[in-house]
Amino acid sequence: MTTLLSSLKVIARPKIEPKPPILGKRMKLIEKLEEQLMMVQCNLKNEPFEVFKDKRIKDPDTGERTTVRKRKAVRPWYFDDKEHYYFEIKVGLKTLELDKGKAAIDVGKKEDLPAIIKTLIEAVEKGELDQQILLLSPPTPPKSRKPKVAATASKE
Repeated sequence: MTTLLSSLKVIARPKIEPKPPILGKRMKLIEKLEEQLMMVQCNLKNEPFEVFKDKRIKDPDTGERTTVRKRKAVRPWYFDDKEHYYFEIKVGLKTLELDKGKAAIDVGKKEDLPAIIKTLIEAVEKGELDQQILLLSPPTPPKSRKPKVAATASKE
């Protein structure tokens, strides 16, 4: 008589290598660039731009947790000087330098901003800005898991 478990292929757990930390940083920067792209597109169409994030809050009286949509403030990474636009890439609160001492991208007309942002998204996806990203936010070493040591009192 065969059992259901004997029909399964059982193996030892394979060791899975951790993903490099730059992948998470790339994804976060791409997400922020896409927000900037949406902001520019809304700005060009003269439409309001709003971004929301879900936040879990705990009711102090009942202790019940609920999810609430809150408006998220997004600051533009572009600026203008006499209708000539420039764009900066932000990683956290810092500005990313594309060349030594050069952080701004000369865009020109406001209508060219979406094309510049799409080009930047492609560059981040291909890993062209990895060195600059790691300079601004170096990877943090993984937290070591120390075994818990039972406290013992010794008598002398």
